[in-house]
Amino acid sequence: MKKLRILFILLIAFGFSNSFSPEPKEITAKFFPEVTLEINTPAFQKKNGYTTYKELIGFLNHLESKHGDVMSIRYIGESQKGQAIPLVTLNNKSTEPKVKVWLQGGLHGDEMASTEGVLYMLDKLLNDEKYSYLLQRLEIGIVPMANIDGYEKQDRYAANGLDLNRDQTKLMIKESISLKQAFSDFEAEVAVDFHEYRPYRRDYTQMSTLGITSRFDAMFMYSGNLNVPKIVREYTHSKFVRNAETVLGNNNIAYRDYVSTHKVYGDIHFNQGSNNARSSATSYALANTISSLIEIRGVGIGRTSFKRRINSTFLIGMSYMKTAYDNVQEVKTVLAEGAKIKTKAVVTSKKNVSKQPLIVIDIETCKELELDVTIHNASKSRATLSRKRATAYILTKDQVALVKKLEVLGLKISQLTTEKIIEVETYTVIEYYRHLEKYEGTNVQEVKTAVKTENITIPVGSYVLNMNQDNSNLAIEVLEPEAPNSFVYFGVLKTKKNEKLPIYRYLKSDKI
Repeated sequence: MKKLRILFILLIAFGFSNSFSPEPKEITAKFFPEVTLEINTPAFQKKNGYTTYKELIGFLNHLESKHGDVMSIRYIGESQKGQAIPLVTLNNKSTEPKVKVWLQGGLHGDEMASTEGVLYMLDKLLNDEKYSYLLQRLEIGIVPMANIDGYEKQDRYAANGLDLNRDQTKLMIKESISLKQAFSDFEAEVAVDFHEYRPYRRDYTQMSTLGITSRFDAMFMYSGNLNVPKIVREYTHSKFVRNAETVLGNNNIAYRDYVSTHKVYGDIHFNQGSNNARSSATSYALANTISSLIEIRGVGIGRTSFKRRINSTFLIGMSYMKTAYDNVQEVKTVLAEGAKIKTKAVVTSKKNVSKQPLIVIDIETCKELELDVTIHNASKSRATLSRKRATAYILTKDQVALVKKLEVLGLKISQLTTEKIIEVETYTVIEYYRHLEKYEGTNVQEVKTAVKTENITIPVGSYVLNMNQDNSNLAIEVLEPEAPNSFVYFGVLKTKKNEKLPIYRYLKSDKI
C-alpha cells in the first residue's frame, strides 16, 4: 500500500507526463492482457518505438506500388514544420453504389495506437481477402497521421501548442484547414476519428481510497448536438455504435460511451458524449455524416497492451466499414432524410444531469468498483436558446476571412450581382464579455444579441449562404453569435457592446 501511495504522489508530481506510466502490472494482467496478433506496420518491424513519419511514407509508398489499381496517395497540405500530410484513397472502381468512409488517426500526437491501428486496417484491407471485399461497396479516405509534428515528438498538440481537435470551427491552425478542406472535398457519409484516452486522470486520485483507473478498453463518442437531425443521431447509435459494441463484446473488449471528468464547485462530475462542434465527432455530424470519435485506453501507458489497443481500434473500424457495406442504401436514405429536416436553429443547449453507476478499477484492491457519479449527458440535451431557422445568412462584402472559413467547412457561398433592399434580421450586441486568458490561441467573446427585423440595403458583392445545403447545420454553429463554437465566440469575428454584426438572417422563402 505504501508503494501505491508513493506511486500516486509521483503521478501528480509528474503531471501525468507521457514518459511516466503508472499502470500496475496486476491491473494490466487481469483486465487488459496483451493479445497475439501479427501486425505488419513499421512499429512492429523494430524492437522499440512507434512508426515515424519517414517510416509511414515508406510504408504507404510500398502499399501503393503493390496496389496502385485501388490505392492512391495525395498530399493535402503541410504541417507547420513542412511535413506533407498524406491522404490515402481506396477505390476499386466497381460499379456498385458506394458509401464514402473517412478514417483518421493521429490527430493528437501522443495517441500512438490510433495511427498504428489505422495503418493495420489499411494493410488488412489491401492484403487480406477476409476484408478486401469491403472495397466493392466502399470508397475509403484515410488520414493515418493527421498531426505529424506532434506525433514525431509524442506530444498531443500541433507545433504551435494548439489542439487540432479544438479547432474544427475556428480553423486557426494550418493543419486544421488542410484536413477540413480534404474532408469537405471527400464528402464523407461515414466518418471515424480514432483517438486514445488517459486512463489515469488527476481527478481519479481523489476517488476511492488510493484512487481509481478506467475499466474500458474503448469508449464511443457520437454527437448529441440538437442541430444534427435526430434521425442521423439515432441511426449512428442504433446501427453503427451498437454493431461495434457487439463485436467488442464477442472479443472480450470492455466498452462504454465516452466520459471525462470536470469540476463543479469542487465536486467531480462526468461529461458523457459530445455536442460540441469544435471537435470532430460533432463537426463531422453537422456536415450530414454518420460520425464517431473512438477513444482507446492508452495515453500515458507507453506500449503497455499495445497490440490489444491496436486490435480494439481495428475491430471498431472494421465494424463501422462492414455496417456501411451491409447497409449502403439505408445509409444514403437516412442521410438524405436528415438533409431535408429543417427544424429550429438551436443556438445553445444544456446537457441532462443525473446520477448513474460507473464501473471503474480500484487501485488499492485491483478489483472492479461501481461508483454512483453525476453525469452530464450530451445525448439528452435540451435547447436553451433557439431561433427560427434562416433561409439564408448574408455577410457583408468585407467579411472575406469568414467566407474562406465557411468554404473550407464545405459550405457554398454566392455573391450578389445587383444591389437589393431586403427584409432581414440583424444582430446587435447588448451584452459582451471578453476573456482575458486565452483559450486555444484566442480570447473568447461571450455575447448576447438583440435580434431585430429591418429593411436594409444589401450592396453588390455581399455574400449569401443559402441554407438548402446538406451540411447547412454547420452554418448555425459558426454564424449564430451566441453559439459556443461561433466565429464571434472564438474572436474570429471581433465585436464589442452595442455593435451591429456584419451578419444578417434572411427568413423569407423566396430566393435572394
